[in-house]
Amino acid sequence: MGHKYKANDSLAELISDDFKLLQVLSRFGIALGFGDKSVEQVCKENNVDTDTFIAVCNFISQGVKPSFDEFTSLNVGSLLTYLRNSHNFFLDFMLPSIRREFVDSVDCSTNNEIGFLILKFFDDYVAEIAKHQNYESEHFFNYVEGLLQGKRKADICLANFESDRVHKDHDKLIAQKMSDLKNIIIRYCPTSSHKEQLNDALLHLFEFENDLNSHTQLEDTIFIPVVSLLESQVDVNEEVEDNTSDSIQEKDALSDREKEIITGVVKGQTNKEIADQLFISIHTVLTHRRNIARKLGIHSPAGLVIYAIVNGIVSIEDIKDLPYS
Repeated sequence: MGHKYKANDSLAELISDDFKLLQVLSRFGIALGFGDKSVEQVCKENNVDTDTFIAVCNFISQGVKPSFDEFTSLNVGSLLTYLRNSHNFFLDFMLPSIRREFVDSVDCSTNNEIGFLILKFFDDYVAEIAKHQNYESEHFFNYVEGLLQGKRKADICLANFESDRVHKDHDKLIAQKMSDLKNIIIRYCPTSSHKEQLNDALLHLFEFENDLNSHTQLEDTIFIPVVSLLESQVDVNEEVEDNTSDSIQEKDALSDREKEIITGVVKGQTNKEIADQLFISIHTVLTHRRNIARKLGIHSPAGLVIYAIVNGIVSIEDIKDLPYS
């Protein structure tokens, strides 16, 4: 098109103009099949704020930031839905799909140390992303939802989350892990009979990196300023019960019992075997495993293997003879 997208433009033409906007559609909950309807018509039919949808499309496709007047018209709730759906897409669909491609194209058995390391690096990278995005969802996004309901505590503000993010340097850590992962695949992955499949998996990994970078830039450039505007309009409400001040360390701290559960899982024990060994019920084991998944943002045994090795809960020798999947 060569111009900023507008509400009266045909949505079908927007998608034809830039295929990246397909992801914008899904993250706003809009399905295909809208014919020749305009952006505004489709947004109204799907209860999506039109100004917000257009602003996101212009930013993702053309890197155009909203003007000040446009900022004041954006809908925080619609942006929050978009970002939450982005998190779900990354963690529940895109990353598991890329992992399956690597499993199918690389020998990841314990007899192949390079293949094993590739999968280890990948799971470590995914664990870091999950930890960061789950923290955002449970703390920052919940804080924003409170603001939308007119709830605000005196000791919590947007600056707290920004300070925590800068201090922990999440984005830099994630970028470094991605760089390590790409380098080990490009430089050291052994030749296999699945060259095309491996290249395709790597291509999807690069696409994910670009998608994640766009997601982060949208948060910084659009979402944070809009939340700041909302925050300035909400009076402090001291009686609001809010747990967002809990530190990420407190939320993520594992008990000794949970570490014992993790040890059993990564050693390939069944829930019953873990329960018998620790003299607890299977129900208690399952409860601990749910709590572990919530705290760490890791839902697969393979991900727990990486976490346990990295954090010294088990050594690689403890699990080297076990199937890795």
